Amino acid sequence: MNVQNLVAFDPFADEGDPLDANREVGTQQNYIHIRIQQRNGRKTLTTLQGLPKEYDAKKLLKAFKKEFACNGTIVDDEEAGEVIQLQGDQRQKIQLFLTNEGIAKNTIKVHGF
Repeated sequence: MNVQNLVAFDPFADEGDPLDANREVGTQQNYIHIRIQQRNGRKTLTTLQGLPKEYDAKKLLKAFKKEFACNGTIVDDEEAGEVIQLQGDQRQKIQLFLTNEGIAKNTIKVHGF
């Protein structure tokens, strides 16, 4: 009697280690993330993270504040690095500003409602 389902079979044998130390699985490190957070009532906060190192966050913040007529700050986060926070819903304005500065549109992810 030959039963095929009792044979030991490892479906991941040729794949190697899926959590290889050389690759980071599920990371979003190469994207620029623009998110919105709800505050009190109708107040919102827009956050920008994942900027490449060649861009100065302080100069960008100053340009954003002048261009969008809003206030903002830079927050240091352990996981995300430097995060720019702006008052109000500035997601589309930030995306347009960054694409005009030469950042590819497919590297910018806009999140939120």
